[in-house]
Amino acid sequence: MELFYMIFPVSGVKTYAFVPPLVALVVSFFTSMGGVSGAFLLLPFQMSFLNFTSPSVSSTNFLYNIVAIPSGVYRFIKEGRMAWPLTLVVILGTLPGVFIGYYLRVFYLPDPGSFKFFVGCVLMYIGVRLLYEVSGRVSVGKSKMRALEEKFKQRSTQLRESQKSRVAAGLPREAVVTTLSFTAREVTYEFWGETFSFSTVAMFILAFVVGIIGGTYGIGGGAIIAPFCVAVFQLPVYTVAGAALMGTFLTSIAGIVFYSVIPAKSGVATSPDWLLGFLFGIGGFVGVYLGARVQKFVPQRFIKLMLGGLIVYVAVKYIMQFFG
Repeated sequence: MELFYMIFPVSGVKTYAFVPPLVALVVSFFTSMGGVSGAFLLLPFQMSFLNFTSPSVSSTNFLYNIVAIPSGVYRFIKEGRMAWPLTLVVILGTLPGVFIGYYLRVFYLPDPGSFKFFVGCVLMYIGVRLLYEVSGRVSVGKSKMRALEEKFKQRSTQLRESQKSRVAAGLPREAVVTTLSFTAREVTYEFWGETFSFSTVAMFILAFVVGIIGGTYGIGGGAIIAPFCVAVFQLPVYTVAGAALMGTFLTSIAGIVFYSVIPAKSGVATSPDWLLGFLFGIGGFVGVYLGARVQKFVPQRFIKLMLGGLIVYVAVKYIMQFFG
């Protein structure tokens, strides 16, 4: 086993070579179903278990996103489940936010305690909202979501009866995203016979705020924007996941550039640990691909429950660390 034990000189991390890709694979497999790369869980893992706490951990997390996400984006594009107008608005909003986030992290929050508390509060709200969505107590304005779930159940039954296999559910070939209108005021698209819309300005503002948070911690923003789109904008997770991953991928590229090129305070390490980030990314590449492929076989209720539980867990950790 000593043969696989490694010391990463940039971050000072000491661990076995198979640990980063294995952890990333497991995390990204489940989180990518909801449009989240898993970076928001890998960050506390690096800080708490690998003792990697300098600002470089943020840029290393961005590197993980760049390596891991393309496989999942490919699956969503290939299957026609990429909501391009939503993707564009998310990218335009998050890019300037990431730039601001870099300055907050490096010049004002080298010790992330207070900002982690803020992020924890935001994630707590979103996580609780998602869990509330699946509690069965919300009924007003959910007819479209219920219609999708009903179609999903019917599709599940059809597959069981026709194929006589263990395949539990799945979206048909015709369940693709079709853009109906895209204006500066509102975006409307159709998915599997149901119409969904959202305010372009409101989504841009959300993406901008998410970009600031993501730029500060290197989480890309998918962990916030995906559940927010589902819980607040009432968009189906099947159409949100691809857009959130694509937005996270492009903003992570910008984040790497900011953290690697822009001068920081003397003695503050900001460039990524390239080898560590790449190892995380290898596992994430496989996990995100598998998660994106399996997502169409998993009911929205389970994805919301899983994502909400993960986010609440991380939120509690962040908040408790602030008071600890």
